[in-house]
Amino acid sequence: MREVKRFRVATYNIHKCVGIDRVLRPERIAEVLRELDADIVGLQEVLCVQGQENYDDQAHYLARELGMEFRLGENRQLRGGAYGNVVLSRFPMIAARNHDISVEGREQRGCLRVDIDLHSEQPLHIYNVHLGTSFVERRHQARKLLHEDVLKNNDHIGPRVLVGDFNEWTRGLASRLLHEHFQNADLRLHLGRARTYPGVLPFLHLDHIYFDESLELLEARLHRSRTALVASDHLPIVADFRVRHF
Repeated sequence: MREVKRFRVATYNIHKCVGIDRVLRPERIAEVLRELDADIVGLQEVLCVQGQENYDDQAHYLARELGMEFRLGENRQLRGGAYGNVVLSRFPMIAARNHDISVEGREQRGCLRVDIDLHSEQPLHIYNVHLGTSFVERRHQARKLLHEDVLKNNDHIGPRVLVGDFNEWTRGLASRLLHEHFQNADLRLHLGRARTYPGVLPFLHLDHIYFDESLELLEARLHRSRTALVASDHLPIVADFRVRHF
């Protein structure tokens, strides 16, 4: 099969498919995802209750609606279901692992790593994370992310993309540490603004797409369709990449 040289990545906190109108409507999230037309999507705050209505198992529902594969990184149980991060992909998924980055006394958090086959010699490694709301908590989680078992794992050769809701509205330790090792698809360089939360009148820059030097950023944008403005309390970010060949 022909090697994939260009692909689109998105990150989107879907708020359990509850919109800013406080109505649970997963079909709106599915509509936004169709608008994005991304090859790979990192979703945060996904709830999957098996054996209930289709809407209650959100990962299965969205993957089926989009015709994509998915992997779920369960961080904790909520309302009798698995709650955590999800990666959707149009490309085959080779492997997945959910890394525990929880901090004692705080909500359980994880970083979901999914290895994706781009029909090349090296897989693409996608990391999907949702950091905590406490400043001290995020400091610990940033160090855990940069551990040799997660982002610094030398066994994982290939391009790396880190997406998610980093809950950091100022340039704290998490941002500084990640900037030392990754480039950031900073929307301010493309649109003059980068605020993603809350959706209708965003004033906080919480969501990010980081990538390493093996990838070239072609375009990045904040998606602000009419549906996206109400479907969740976050707005999605989309970035197009090309694989560099050194």
